[in-house]
Amino acid sequence: CIDVCPTKAIVAPYEVDARRCISYLTIEYRGVIPEEFRTLIGNRIFGCDDCQLVCPWNRFAKLSAEKDFEPRHRLDSSSLIELFEWSEAEFLARTEGSAIRRIKYEQWQRNLAVSLGNAPTSRTVREVLEKRLPGATSLVAEHIRWAIRQHKERFTPAGSTPD
Repeated sequence: CIDVCPTKAIVAPYEVDARRCISYLTIEYRGVIPEEFRTLIGNRIFGCDDCQLVCPWNRFAKLSAEKDFEPRHRLDSSSLIELFEWSEAEFLARTEGSAIRRIKYEQWQRNLAVSLGNAPTSRTVREVLEKRLPGATSLVAEHIRWAIRQHKERFTPAGSTPD
């Protein structure tokens, strides 16, 4: 688990620096995600669990047959863009009964902005980010601007400057 942690939050056996943990940053933390962790978050919008996937204690775990654990409202098959375009009312309706409700709409948007910043560069992704920016809260806007910069930097040919 120490080796697999993307942010090196597991600093020693049985010791986690929660301030570095993607689950903490995307679920519990309400502020601006430090830039040093944003690219490491990848496309995760609610937690990580990489350490759980490789944990020897979990090797015998089986998926639950409980209906309550099944994905709801196509959350497992929606694109990041689709999720980012949800209004607050859609977020509330589509996450009803889900642990995702632990984060509020503002954190949802923040996390999706980071994930879109890490998505493959395309005109569509940039347009969606730019469209959301004017009405965004200051927290979300900070992450949208970062995401747009990521796409501009990746899209810019060598030797030129981003627009």
